[in-house]
Amino acid sequence: MEDPAPRSGSSSFVWLVGASQVVGLASVVLTGVWMGHYRGGFAWDGSAQEFNLHPLCMVLGLVFLQGDAILVYRIFRNEPKRNVKMLHGIIHLLALILSIIGFVAVFDFHRTAKIPDMYSLHSWCGMATIILFCIQWVMGLVFFLFPVASAWLRAAYLPVHVFCGLVLLVMAIGSSLLGITEKLLFSIMPTYSEFVSEGVLANTLGILLICFGVLLGFLITREEYRRPPNPEEEALSVHFKTLTEGGSPNSP
Repeated sequence: MEDPAPRSGSSSFVWLVGASQVVGLASVVLTGVWMGHYRGGFAWDGSAQEFNLHPLCMVLGLVFLQGDAILVYRIFRNEPKRNVKMLHGIIHLLALILSIIGFVAVFDFHRTAKIPDMYSLHSWCGMATIILFCIQWVMGLVFFLFPVASAWLRAAYLPVHVFCGLVLLVMAIGSSLLGITEKLLFSIMPTYSEFVSEGVLANTLGILLICFGVLLGFLITREEYRRPPNPEEEALSVHFKTLTEGGSPNSP
């Protein structure tokens, strides 16, 4: 019988996963409190309250849900790969939907308030992140969830897909940090240096986002937390070796 948790460090694995979820949820809650309490709440009418949906959707979608979508391969490491793929894809789809809502909200607000678009570093990084995230999701769909590519091509793309997932998480957190700073400077610049409660809350949010990224990075990159090999993955490895070393899949 297989262990439900990693053989070594199972206790630390559970605690680290739990800590990542607490930190991630706390980030979402703090974003909601910031936008809801300090910035006037939420609406869908082109006002500043519609803009407030932007940071909430970004933190919930591109950071928290994207991170959890990656983490499912560690949490459900002994479940059937097909089921985990479906869960991975569904969570990523939810993250994508929320991200699109967040982007529509900020552009709608800018259009109503006659504010220029796409001039700041935050907007450039954010746009690059959402575009690459869309490409990553589509590529995952056609390569792994409903594969149309050959086995050797999937094997060759797999490490690229994994690497890009981590890069996108870092980009999402980095863009969020830029957005937090930008929003604070636009909203409370005269009093920011006085440690007002809104500034302290937003700074705390930034620290939590960094901690979330560090925890996920640790969980995802540790060898003992990886999924154990299964027949499907072994087959991909054989085809990848064939691709890189020559010969045919059936050769000894």
